[in-house]
Amino acid sequence: MSHFYAQHISYRQTKSFSALVLDYIEQAPELKPFYAFEPTMAGLHEAMSARQDAPVNRTLLQSVLQKQYDTLPQQAKVQENIRLLADARCFTVCTAHQPNIFTGHLYFIYKIFHAIKLAGELQKEYPDHFFVPVYYMGSEDADIKELGSIQVHGKTYTWRTGQTGAVGRMVVDKELLGIINELDGHLSVEPFGGQVVALMRGFYTIGKTISQATIELLHELFGKYGLIVLQPDERALKAAFVPVMQRELLEGFSQPLVAGTVSRFPEKYKVQASGRDINLFYLADGLRERIVADDDGFAVVNTSLKFSKGQILEELNEQPERFSPNVILRPLYQETILPNIAFIGGGGELAYWMELRKVFQAAWVPMPVMFLRNSFLLLPGQINKLRTKYGISDADLFLPEQVLGTQVVQKLSDMPLTLGQYQEKLLDLYQQMAAQVSGVDPTLSNHTLALHKQAQDKVSRLEKKLIRAARRRQKDAISQIHKIHQSVLPNGTLQERVDNIMPWISRYGFRLMDDILASSNAINPTFTILSEPA
Repeated sequence: MSHFYAQHISYRQTKSFSALVLDYIEQAPELKPFYAFEPTMAGLHEAMSARQDAPVNRTLLQSVLQKQYDTLPQQAKVQENIRLLADARCFTVCTAHQPNIFTGHLYFIYKIFHAIKLAGELQKEYPDHFFVPVYYMGSEDADIKELGSIQVHGKTYTWRTGQTGAVGRMVVDKELLGIINELDGHLSVEPFGGQVVALMRGFYTIGKTISQATIELLHELFGKYGLIVLQPDERALKAAFVPVMQRELLEGFSQPLVAGTVSRFPEKYKVQASGRDINLFYLADGLRERIVADDDGFAVVNTSLKFSKGQILEELNEQPERFSPNVILRPLYQETILPNIAFIGGGGELAYWMELRKVFQAAWVPMPVMFLRNSFLLLPGQINKLRTKYGISDADLFLPEQVLGTQVVQKLSDMPLTLGQYQEKLLDLYQQMAAQVSGVDPTLSNHTLALHKQAQDKVSRLEKKLIRAARRRQKDAISQIHKIHQSVLPNGTLQERVDNIMPWISRYGFRLMDDILASSNAINPTFTILSEPA
């Protein structure tokens, strides 16, 4: 089976990314006050210097990782990377994501490969240092509606569980196994589907936490590349973050800093996360709820839990694992426990990280270089053959289906399907008429222009009928354009935001993972189209 081959276009050509994302990768000057280092090799060098001036507890990090990996199969690169973390010359390249069931959307895979690729490029650039790719698991997220669904072959599979609280602490139950049973029927017919289903059955077993199942699955998929998976919902790591969490409880220091930054954000960009007065949750099995200040001290919303000032500080110091940073403080926690110099994130993540620069400064933690994660489009051979047949360019793949269909029909038609030339002639004609009649009665000029507008509208309607007629004559082509569009933009959005990796591996095998890594960009941002030869 042939390898996929890569072609690259700009993010702007896909018409699928926000103004903030496009301006960031193009280094627009209005965004520069909101991040510390440019996403370049020079910026990474500066980040290395800043991180060396703000060391982390490497011994603690290493011991936690050794514990987390103690029961996993040995992977030489992973073990070596854990060992290297004790060295002051070692830095991490990190991406973060929630533990979606069965890896969730494709872009999760792309984020991880971006971190692996960037770590490798840095190793070549700075051979006297060491660079370790890390996936930081957002296991404390409680949004089961988002994390508990995947889409395979156009069908959505949803984990309907009665469990609540942090998804990472939830356990595999019979409802989740039911999804695997359903997927078995769809995936096992593919050449490598049996292997994929066996993996899911092996890692998602009754009673195992979602965090542990995710670690095991990702270790199987990425261990050979040296990826380290960090589960931050760990008492010892939370203890290292106690000073910041205590300051947040007593001062609510983060919210005013974020609000001040947001107030200076250019209006054309959408604000992603504004935070709260206290950006911490209280975490227990089946529970993750906000901590708020009240007249008596502190309370946990939607519960009867209340604490005096002294009690909550005692709880924090004795049970730090019961406190969970929200979206505002989670990046700070991540950068506190990792010797990190680069963060790989999606557009939404980059947007809210830009709101946090002063929060990092207030905590004396260096902000890493922020990179927009890589994006891919996977084109099966059948779809690639169709798009070649109809002469569809890389950029045109991302056009709305109606526009793309009309464009193809126009190519196939013997006659032009646009009447623009006649609109131009109408304009000239009515302008001449207006000039003539205005010489007799100036008020007739406006009446003539109104007649032109009516004629213009009638020609536009005729053009639409002409196009519809041509589309009916080319119904087979229109049907095939629909197939192309559904592959490229399922549900009207990018494939990577809808599809899951499992059916792709089921069809093409694990060599697809090597193709993705080989085609990943480290620093220069481009959108990659991976095509199977037609």
